[in-house]
Amino acid sequence: MAKENKKYKDSVFVDIFYSDETAEKNLLSLYNALHNTELKNTELIRKIKVEDVLYMNFKNDLSAVINHEILELMEHQSTINPNMPLRMLLYLGRAYEQLVETEARYRTTLVKIPLPEFYVFYNGKRDCPAEQELRLSDAYRKIPGRNSAELVVTVININSVKSHTILNKCRILKEYSLFIDMVRKYEKEENGMKKAIEECIQNGILAEYLKRKGSEVRNMLIAEYDYETDIRVKQEEAKLEGIQEERKQMIINALETTKSIRQTALILRLDEQEVRKIAEEKGLFAND
Repeated sequence: MAKENKKYKDSVFVDIFYSDETAEKNLLSLYNALHNTELKNTELIRKIKVEDVLYMNFKNDLSAVINHEILELMEHQSTINPNMPLRMLLYLGRAYEQLVETEARYRTTLVKIPLPEFYVFYNGKRDCPAEQELRLSDAYRKIPGRNSAELVVTVININSVKSHTILNKCRILKEYSLFIDMVRKYEKEENGMKKAIEECIQNGILAEYLKRKGSEVRNMLIAEYDYETDIRVKQEEAKLEGIQEERKQMIINALETTKSIRQTALILRLDEQEVRKIAEEKGLFAND
């Protein structure tokens, strides 16, 4: 059930900065913290939703145009994903499709577009720098030339122990960070999430928000935890499949060289039955 919830429910972070009744105010506060500005009019925000082209059931976390000038594409993650620049590039195309009318793309006059910026807010348990950059060019098979595309994602560690300066500039982000600290404090206890929420309210951490949406927040947290576990299991399965595929390819290569099931099994120290099965699957001619 929790996996289904993830398809329709936001994470707590996304709810605070995108979906909640206070989201525009919170998002503007985050923008001001990033840009050292003091914008106050939430009507300057145009939120957009970008479907994830890699996982069709999920969406980009935060996408919004601020003051018609800046297109913010933001993700909240508990693991650092080196493919984030590629994902952001795909998100960017989807975002501009929504922002620029089809006819405008073919005009002979220059179409003005908001400047894109890319951020990942990291709050995982693995130790990571307070701030780092991920570059699209790191994924290129060749050294990029001067006319190659570059995309830089700023990864900000919002764990309270890292004390990134943005936490002092954006109170709601700092409170979210302290809230996650509290959730981790009680995560192994029975009714731990309920205890974490109650203690946060007592200490004025996201108090108004948690009073309004306590039970919903618990459901979102459960969905997040189940989602992270699901992704980790899939990664482990993919790794195992990769190892098995490498093993199979090793057998095929040896069979093509030796032309012998027995010799291949001896060289690779494998059971002859396994080697024979691969030979039959691939239609390889081999002597016993």
